[in-house]
Amino acid sequence: MRPKAVVKIIVDIFMTLALLFLMGYPFWGDVAHEWAGTAMFLLFLLHHMLNANWYKSFFKNKYPPMRIFQLLVDVLVLLAMLGLMVSGIMLSNHVFDFLNIRGHMSFARLLHMVASHWGFVLMSLHLGLHWNMFLGITRKILQLHGASQLRKIMLPIFGAMITVYGMTVFIQRDFLTYMLVKTHFVFLDFNASLPLFYFDYLAIMGSFIFIAHYVSVLLRKFLGKKVHKKEA
Repeated sequence: MRPKAVVKIIVDIFMTLALLFLMGYPFWGDVAHEWAGTAMFLLFLLHHMLNANWYKSFFKNKYPPMRIFQLLVDVLVLLAMLGLMVSGIMLSNHVFDFLNIRGHMSFARLLHMVASHWGFVLMSLHLGLHWNMFLGITRKILQLHGASQLRKIMLPIFGAMITVYGMTVFIQRDFLTYMLVKTHFVFLDFNASLPLFYFDYLAIMGSFIFIAHYVSVLLRKFLGKKVHKKEA
């Protein structure tokens, strides 16, 4: 594997870990949250620098259904991240306090709430759209050549179980309430169980990874064939 590809994977892993850490604000407090958010900002910039070719080929490639879906998710991730960065800097009491930004705090809190929940879902979808790459790396590391019949059956079943649990938690933790701005405040349970919190959020992330992965499989397999037939 090329060094650049390894760096990309490492950056993506750290971005995912930072995202999960940031969602656990009640457990870590302001200072850790702000520094983790700053690290996320730098990783996000590095991620785009490493994927600069994506911008160069933006108007050159064709746009079949799968690529359109991927582009839509990527653009929405970018908007969510920009919303998080702007609102995070406005709300900062430590890392960016030297900027002395005051005013519009209610707007910044609302934007941060909405962008964080949308960002979590969209970044999970983004991971799901590239899940084939991670599966390929896992097979190489574990030296799993080919796909046994058992794995073919068990992996979708396991993914479906995670999705059911993840979507249940998604509803229970009021994600849609925050994403659709049905409230202007986030309920923070400072007495919550840390392991259960991260288990639930990993399940939510896993459910959207599973959904995006199989949507991409369907788009490539069925709609992709239709596009090729029309071109033929």
